[in-house]
Amino acid sequence: METLGAHFGSAKKFAIYEVWQSGFRFIEAHAFDNVTGQKGKHDDQDDKITPKVEALEGCALLFALAIGGPSAAKVVKAGIHPIKRKDPEPISDVLAQTQEMLRGTPPPFLRKILGTFQKPDFMDEEEWA
Repeated sequence: METLGAHFGSAKKFAIYEVWQSGFRFIEAHAFDNVTGQKGKHDDQDDKITPKVEALEGCALLFALAIGGPSAAKVVKAGIHPIKRKDPEPISDVLAQTQEMLRGTPPPFLRKILGTFQKPDFMDEEEWA
């Protein structure tokens, strides 16, 4: 598994990594037989998304080529931030870009995940008391 290249619902495999500013390590892989069609279409009432969300427990970010609204809602409810990628790309590139985000000024969603987010202080609270 070397490429990020699937819609969340149709992904047959997930690779879980721990990433920090200066490195990363592979944690585990998950394989799924029961997946949606490549376009995210569901053929029946079988819940194919919940097992995937459960497999991501403890993850902060999810990278996929696409994710449908209901699936994204389940992922977000589980405390995971989905990030859509435009085109298939090597997982090593995604890991390097994530490290770069962590080394620089992470976007607000990532600062919140990291616990470093501070709301802007636009006015002195004492002036309005």
